[in-house]
Amino acid sequence: MSEVLTFFQKGIGELGEKVLHFLTELGLFINFVFRSLYWLFQKPFRTQVYLKQMEFIGVKSTAIVLLVGMFSGAVFALQTGYAFAMFNAESLMGATVGIALARELAPVFTALMVVARAGSAMAAELGTMEVTEQVDALRSMAIHPLQYLVTPRLLAGVLMLPLLSGLFLAIGLVGAYFVGVDLLNIPEGPFIQQLNFILDASDILQGLIKAAVFGFVLTAISTYQGMTAKGGAEGVGRVTTKAVVYSSVSILVLDYFLTTWILEYFPKF
Repeated sequence: MSEVLTFFQKGIGELGEKVLHFLTELGLFINFVFRSLYWLFQKPFRTQVYLKQMEFIGVKSTAIVLLVGMFSGAVFALQTGYAFAMFNAESLMGATVGIALARELAPVFTALMVVARAGSAMAAELGTMEVTEQVDALRSMAIHPLQYLVTPRLLAGVLMLPLLSGLFLAIGLVGAYFVGVDLLNIPEGPFIQQLNFILDASDILQGLIKAAVFGFVLTAISTYQGMTAKGGAEGVGRVTTKAVVYSSVSILVLDYFLTTWILEYFPKF
């Protein structure tokens, strides 16, 4: 009996330590985010740094986003086209793919691609700067690391993710059109008519709002992990892995809550 009691006490103790560690990390992360946002409104405004990060997160992610968007739209159209054919409702395929891309697939897949390409790179770059004391060198030159390294990336993520999501949606609809009209022989007129009738600006706006939130979250997590790296090359690898995993999970969890909030408070937008 005493052994069982000891086992449970040990388990509860370990659980308590993990919960305390999680809450501590969450508090440090929130503090990091607010301090980074503070520097958004402080001089000097280094425009070139902001533009460089926008190019890195946005422009250099365009190719992979377009590639994934094309085939995501195509394969989703292929699956829904065969399903709708069972009910002689093939004309609804374009509208269904359009809504799915605009509301869910475009912002989520875009964010996951940016996490894989840019988020991991940000965590590795900042982690390397931290462990090699380059961040301390910035402080010695009276340059605040958050203002120079973190704030531009946060703003770039918020601005670039909606643009990339819009490109994902556009190229995804192109892929769905070719699959539906050329491969599944769906009449072009009903395909486009149903798409125009059902898909409207509110659906697109929902996806853009999600993309902006995802952009902020993934850049905040990636930069935080990089700026807290310790332990040399092994530590850099650790924070890079954490950045990708935490960002990906956060995006998928946030997607549910954002969808619930949008549908509840803006049912017709």
